[in-house]
Amino acid sequence: MGKLLKRKRGLNSVHPVTGALFHAFFIFYTVLCIVPILLVVSVSFSDELTVISNGYKFIPEKFSTYAYEFLFKDATQIIRSYAITIFVTVTGTLCGVTMMALYAYPLSRSDLPFRGPLAFYVFFTMLFNGGLVSFYLVYVRFLGLKDSLLALIIPLLVAPFFILVMRTFFKNIPSELIEAAKIDGAGEFRIAGTIIFPLSVPILATVSLFTALSYWNDWFLSLLFITDDKKVSLQYLMYKTMLNIQYLTSNTKAAQGIAQGGSPVELPSETIRMAMCIVGIGPMVLAYPFFQRYFVKGLLIGAIKG
Repeated sequence: MGKLLKRKRGLNSVHPVTGALFHAFFIFYTVLCIVPILLVVSVSFSDELTVISNGYKFIPEKFSTYAYEFLFKDATQIIRSYAITIFVTVTGTLCGVTMMALYAYPLSRSDLPFRGPLAFYVFFTMLFNGGLVSFYLVYVRFLGLKDSLLALIIPLLVAPFFILVMRTFFKNIPSELIEAAKIDGAGEFRIAGTIIFPLSVPILATVSLFTALSYWNDWFLSLLFITDDKKVSLQYLMYKTMLNIQYLTSNTKAAQGIAQGGSPVELPSETIRMAMCIVGIGPMVLAYPFFQRYFVKGLLIGAIKG
């Protein structure tokens, strides 16, 4: 008994030097992640001419909020694009995760008819696609979703890779639970809703986060399908603003054409790029702490099983 306790104590203990090295590594890695964000914030509150002359500084040499003032001159458009992006992200994430879970769970069951062809169909779409022209024609000509918010939601609803990942997770749930539920008279939908999905919260939360990131960072769908400025997403609005500034910066005549009262308009290029980063990442930064506990729970489940 004493040998067993000693062996268990030895397995659970970590050498102090090893523990210190691990802590030092993760502290260093955390600093590497935080420092760029601090630099972006600092540059966004710096004077444009100072940044161009002296480069990026962690502490602004000359504090200025002109980049944000310039960006929010048309605050109504930014607020509208923010609302559209939030709506598309929330709706797309909820519908997408639900559809992927309802497709992945049957694939994890060995008694599903035609399971092989259905799984191959998912895998095939990871390797081949119809191309951009056919993609555009399907949504514009066939479905008629030009200038529709559905055009920003439907294309990203289902990700084949996430279906395969969820299927693998569902396979690890003991089949005895499903058999016991069937003996108690539970149907397939009740088994999925009361047993499978509650036990799969870590993978569902992980897929939800990455799906939400895909929707939040997407600008290409707005470029393809949206011509009405009142329906563009936030990321595309920022992208278009940056292109306009670059054009005006390189075209003196165009810049003079928008000058007010004959005085030239100062067009920030470096600082406004950083300001757009801060404006664009706001809600998603707040989402990470919410999902972190589910990541930790998923790691613990994997450690217990393996």
